[in-house]
Amino acid sequence: MSAELATGVFSWLRRLGATVTGTVGKLGYASRFLIMVLVLSPHAFRRLHLTLREIYFAGVLSLVIILMSGLFVGMVLSLQGYEVLSRYGAGEQLGIMVALSLVRELGPVVAGLLFASRAGSAITAEIGLMKTTEQLAAMEMMAVDPVARVVAPRFWGGVISMPLLAALFSAMGIFGAYIVGVRLIGIDAGAFWGQMQAGVDFWPDVTNGIIKSVVFGLAVSIISVFEGYDAKPTAEGVSSATTRTVVISSLAILALDFVMTAFMFRGIGA
Repeated sequence: MSAELATGVFSWLRRLGATVTGTVGKLGYASRFLIMVLVLSPHAFRRLHLTLREIYFAGVLSLVIILMSGLFVGMVLSLQGYEVLSRYGAGEQLGIMVALSLVRELGPVVAGLLFASRAGSAITAEIGLMKTTEQLAAMEMMAVDPVARVVAPRFWGGVISMPLLAALFSAMGIFGAYIVGVRLIGIDAGAFWGQMQAGVDFWPDVTNGIIKSVVFGLAVSIISVFEGYDAKPTAEGVSSATTRTVVISSLAILALDFVMTAFMFRGIGA
């Protein structure tokens, strides 16, 4: 029994070691891949039409889900917020509560999650299918660097699109809160906009949201292009890479949000 137990423990330790070694190795490969993308980025901007096409693909084609989600999030936030604020006779503060919640937190985070689900997964699937059909290998045979031609434009298309989508999400959320708070509930429009204008500052409120959205865009974009480029050239491999993109991007957004919020609030308190 003890021999079987020892064998099981050693087997578990081997699997654990293999998992840790594989994860560290993949992180190292991903870091080297990011450096390669950044080094080859000038080629992407030299062929500006490629980057513009990816901005359209990642940004413009994501507008519907971003705008509609922002509208409904703002409406729900307005209903829930007014129910809580009215208990303390502070219903007129609804505008500033909604604006701060969206600009500081919900706008970048929810937009990032939606961006990862819609655009990130599509980028991974597209690059993975190009690898499966040997289009990337064909580019290498023709002396065309696939990282510069395929990966870099998609990376920067996501990085540029994400802050703009987050800003539109927050704006649409505020509009949804206005519809519910002013038009349906009956809050004074002057108080709604006046409290918001007086309480929301460009620094640190809006700036913090911009920083978060840029960081989320970088994280989602590099995860998407790396998983697609590293996918196994099979249908199952592309499917697994797409799933990993959504899962890892979502976890990365939430983890980065916590870290940045902790630093930002500490800076505000100082």
